[in-house]
Amino acid sequence: MDTVYHLPEHDPPSTIKEVVSALKSQKLGAVHDKQSWGDWINLDGYQTVISIESMRGLTRSATIELSEDDPEEVELKILAAFRKLGWYSVDEDGEYQL
Repeated sequence: MDTVYHLPEHDPPSTIKEVVSALKSQKLGAVHDKQSWGDWINLDGYQTVISIESMRGLTRSATIELSEDDPEEVELKILAAFRKLGWYSVDEDGEYQL
């Protein structure tokens, strides 16, 4: 299952370094993997990955690609990390802050 988190246009962007740090503060071994086709954050020991849109190290949007093989706690820790940064998501009822 994929979940998109984002920052509203009126908020300043986060740095990828801030995102990685927030994930690490949740005890996730987050590692930024910059490739020619995009930026990824891999989580040591898990199959879940985060595709993160960036421009010069700044980001406003991330797609969380959850693995069914990972425990539910991974999703909760990711949610807590992005909540700490003030990010949002969208569901059928509209946009909401994490």
